[in-house]
Amino acid sequence: MDPTTDNAGNTGDPDTVRASLEALRAEIAKAVVGQDPAVTGLVVALLCRGHVLLEGVPGVAKTLLVRALSAALELDTKRVQFTPDLMPSDITGSLVYDARTAEFSFQPGPVFTHLLLADEINRTPPKTQSSLLEAMEERQVTVDGTPRPLPEPFLVAATQNPVEYEGTYPLPEAQLDRFLLKLTIPLPSRQDEIDVLARHAAGFNPRDLRAAGVRPVANADDLEAARAAVAKTAVSPDITAYVVDICRATRESPSLTLGVSPRGATALLATSRAWAWLTGRDYVTPDDVKALALPTLRHRVQLRPEAEMEGVTADSVINSILAHVPVPR
Repeated sequence: MDPTTDNAGNTGDPDTVRASLEALRAEIAKAVVGQDPAVTGLVVALLCRGHVLLEGVPGVAKTLLVRALSAALELDTKRVQFTPDLMPSDITGSLVYDARTAEFSFQPGPVFTHLLLADEINRTPPKTQSSLLEAMEERQVTVDGTPRPLPEPFLVAATQNPVEYEGTYPLPEAQLDRFLLKLTIPLPSRQDEIDVLARHAAGFNPRDLRAAGVRPVANADDLEAARAAVAKTAVSPDITAYVVDICRATRESPSLTLGVSPRGATALLATSRAWAWLTGRDYVTPDDVKALALPTLRHRVQLRPEAEMEGVTADSVINSILAHVPVPR
């Protein structure tokens, strides 16, 4: 299929929908260079109705990535810059008094969108961070005792800077566990950086994605059809046991004080199914589990201080576990 074909509004055929989601890479690549793994991770999260934590230094196109994804999927997006003085009502919305009617009316906050970019989420206090918990878990916001459902699909893409900690409030484990995936956004390779500069020299404007040629190749209906297909992806008992063995091994690792919870095991199974379907299969293999283990589990474990001082990382511990847990045949 030609990835430049406009596929928005597909009939729901699984193969056609899969091709449309694969075409997202080509569309987003018109605006963002060299971030295919992050694009795939965001699509997996949408298929699993999950949320994503994006970690990378400033200037690696995290915001542009989310905006390009929303443009290629015909979804609304809003961006909130998290700061120390941000209040929960600045995100969820609040009741506003109308003098003409002498009544209070609800004014929705930016969380009422399809893709919410929570920029530098660790720069706001825990009280404001926690205002997202209900939205992420229940897909609704409760103001003055009244629950208000959020649009569907709904995804929170939160960013944080991995090298600057002054004036930040680290996310607690309970909130980290609500993110389906933690994706690391690396600095581009030399050639990718040359391509970025060449685009800007040719007149590329990151604020005008339409001029860059990014256009819809799928929509919310396609995502719903894809989710239905993912739900039919077969998982053998051996694969289920493999996922459980990996997660249990993290709880027994001498390098960790906190291992993966049962919620994390459920998340790994879900992301593995989505990845299997995206790659064209209707069953999950051990390689699917391995492919999604790092982004699904790295933020759900906690290193011992002594291990961290020795240079051990969450990724290295998980890779070691993957190398030692018996793979089903």
